[in-house]
Amino acid sequence: MEKVDLKIEGMHCGSCAIGIQMLVSQMDGVKSVEVSYDDKRGTFEFDPAKVSKDAIVKSIAELGYTAS
Repeated sequence: MEKVDLKIEGMHCGSCAIGIQMLVSQMDGVKSVEVSYDDKRGTFEFDPAKVSKDAIVKSIAELGYTAS
């Protein structure tokens, strides 16, 4: 398993964080997701053999947010 902490820009409320959590947690290979609206950050634990950091960043971007 690999763990990555990303800065997430563009969230306006707690519902934004929940939406990101729901989307990314459904990706194959993602074990855990914690997104904090207050901290503007997300921590993602995933199996790099099944999903990449770039794929997670892309899925967040598809919701209209910037992750880096």
